[in-house]
This record gives sequence, structure tokens and C-alpha cells, in this order.
Amino acid sequence: SRMQRVQQLRPLLPKGHVTYYKDQLLIVKGEKQFLFDSNGKKYLDFFGGIVTVSVGHCHPKVNAALTEQAQKLWHTTSIYHTEPIYEYAEKLIGKFPSKLNSVFFVNSGSEANDLALALARNYTGRFDVISMRNGYHGMTQTVLGATNLGNWKPVFPHGFNIFKSLNADPYRGIFGGSNCRDSPIQVKNRKCGCAPGVCEASDKYIEQFEEMLLHDFSHSSGPAAFLIESIQGVGGTVQYPHGYLKKSYEAVQKRGGLAIADEVQTGFGRLGSHFWGFESQDALPDMVTMAKGIGNGFPLGAVVTTKEIADSFNKSLYFNTYGGNPLASVVGKAVLEVIEEEKLQENCAVVGDYFLKQLAALDEKAIGDVRGKGLMIGVELIDEQGKPLAAAKTAAIFEDTKNHGLLIGKGGIHGNVLRIKPPMCITKEDVDFAVDVIAKSIKQFK
Repeated sequence: SRMQRVQQLRPLLPKGHVTYYKDQLLIVKGEKQFLFDSNGKKYLDFFGGIVTVSVGHCHPKVNAALTEQAQKLWHTTSIYHTEPIYEYAEKLIGKFPSKLNSVFFVNSGSEANDLALALARNYTGRFDVISMRNGYHGMTQTVLGATNLGNWKPVFPHGFNIFKSLNADPYRGIFGGSNCRDSPIQVKNRKCGCAPGVCEASDKYIEQFEEMLLHDFSHSSGPAAFLIESIQGVGGTVQYPHGYLKKSYEAVQKRGGLAIADEVQTGFGRLGSHFWGFESQDALPDMVTMAKGIGNGFPLGAVVTTKEIADSFNKSLYFNTYGGNPLASVVGKAVLEVIEEEKLQENCAVVGDYFLKQLAALDEKAIGDVRGKGLMIGVELIDEQGKPLAAAKTAAIFEDTKNHGLLIGKGGIHGNVLRIKPPMCITKEDVDFAVDVIAKSIKQFK
């Protein structure tokens, strides 16, 4: 009856308000890595509210911090000082290289990326921006131009002066090899003859990037910024070849532009080896955008940058009504504390490595590629010709995993990549269950 009531009210929301599954779920409770529907059925949540539930649903420490603050002060905006925003800013900035020492708080990843582009344009006095094909950066009219997946593109003009670089994808891209990725699992259908410490695919993609810079920008000017995810999320967990981030950042910086690392999905220890994705390629951006896992589900985002870049907004007023609100600040601080106290970054490294190897060991011809790092994992499904698996077959597999009590996501331009980004507190036992479900579902519907 609760679901019937929801279905009666469903027309109040637009059709574009998409829900997963033919047999839809009404979720009423969350606890750690589990969700419960209105019928009392328990699900292992391996999508985490779209890579957002970082430390676990309804974590007691985060709940307690929010409840305590709610009894004292909800909101004033930044026109007055409040202690939570400064305490949180200090702790968050402590997670970054020393040059990244100033933070703007916002409410979402789209808003963070929108602000980052505004900062870059204001600071450099330029307007042109570069983003990568197959990337996803949000839904404001500005960053829609940097979101390069056709199914997210509206018909109206948007995102002016955003240039597209070639997607540096070792699996489906024009260059790739058998040892390109910072992952325990490599592309299995390509070979390479690279010497130790050399990645020819990376060098070739950088050559293409440099060629774009040469053709699209004059010698006297360059782009304001290059906005890039450290690993592509919505695009299907696409990883770039070794060194690509560092070299592409430096190519832009050399021309006076800024490198912006989109860590909305890759940040906060999810990749295991490092707290931020850009660190895994020894790259140093000028700005970092973040959201999702930053607040474990609370609306929160941020842009961290240098003092000099941040101060460029002194030329004009900037204001964000809810950014750094006391409730958001105490939640964000509590999330960082839980990641440290429960060693969740280490858990991502250990459990993620185990998970990737278990998936790669599946003897399924329908699995074309297993990729990822830590607990940011993609499984690309293919047909007998190696092409993306038909949407109907992918949908059937996706539906069946839910019926067996496992919730995952899907992505990629063809919707054929299983996106697996669970809360960072999962166990190896959870992984065993998930791998078994995925294998059974593929066998049944491939």
C-alpha cells in the first residue's frame, strides 16, 4: 500500500525523474552497506546512492554530529562567523598538498564544477575550456558543455566555448595496451611492447592533446582550464594510461591555463592507494572539485584551490546561501573522522583489490573488461562480436541482480557497464555474495 501511494503521487514529479528497475523499489531504511524496502526485503547496496554513501548509511557518528548541531544552530549564511565552517575547512584542507589552501563550500558536484569554471575564467581572463569526451561533470547550463555523453545533452544551447579532447581509454580508445592502467586488472584484448616505466599509449594520447592545443588555441593565448575526472564515473569507470593526468595538466599549465581535478566520485579514499585520484598519477592540479562522498548523502560540495586563484573573486562579489552551512560542516567533518578512525581508505585498497580479481576470474565471454581501482569498479558487458551488449540484455542482467538482493549501477554511453561503487565499509564476504550474483545473472541472461 505504501508503494501504491507513491505511484499515485508519481505524476507530481516529471518523467525525467528517472527511477531504476521495472519492478521499482520503495526504500525506507538504510544501515551501513544495506538498504531495506517497504516490504522489509534487505539489499546489499553496491552503488551507494550513486557513489555518495561513503562511510555507510546512517552512520552513528555522522548522525550524532548532525543531531547535536540541529539542536543548536541550523543556518545563518556566511554573513556571520560560525565555528563549524572553519573547523571543517581546516580539516578538509589538511588532506591536500600545501599549495591548495583555500576552500569554497557549495551544495553539489554540478555546483562545484560550475564554480571552478567561473574561478578559472575570472583568474585567467580567458573563456575557453577543455574537457574530455565521455566525461561527466554535472547538469548546470555551464558544465553541461563539459559533460560529453550524448544522452545527457539537451536541445538548447549550453556550455559555450568548451573544447573536447580525445578520450584516453585504453580499452575502447584508438591507443591502448596490456599494462596501461593503475589497476590490478589490465585490458585483456590488447598487447603492448612498452619498456619498463614507459607507456606508449599515454604518450600517443598526449600527442593528440598537444595537437588539439596547437590547432584550437593561438600561440598568444590558451585555455582558461582543463576539467577532467580522475577516473570517469558516469562514462563507465574509464581509467587513463599511466601518466596521462600529470602530462595533460602540465601541457595546459604551460600555456597559462588551470588544471581542474573533478574528484566528485574518486575522492575521499575510495581509490584505496590515495585519498584523491589525481595523487595516484603524481599530478598536481590548480583546483579540485568534490561532492557526493564528502557528505555521505548530505547536500555538500566544495572547490579547493590556491589562495591566489580564490582571491580573484575579490574583483566581484561571490555568495552562496547554503555553502558551508553549520549542519553541512559538522557532517563533512564527521565523515572525514570516520574515514580515518575506521581506516576506510585502507579497506578500499584491500577489499577493492580482492573484488577486482574475483570479477576478472569469472569465466564469462559476456565480460569484455573489468577495470577500476579500490572500490570504484566497472564491468563492461559485450556480445559475441565484442560490441557493447544490447540494452535489453543488459537491462535483464541489471534487473536480475536486484531480484537477488544486490543493487548496482550502470553507465557508459551504451549503458552496458555495470558501475560498482559501494559504501567504503563493505567486507570480502559482501564481495563474494556480489560476485556470485553477478555471475549468475550474466549466465542467465547473456
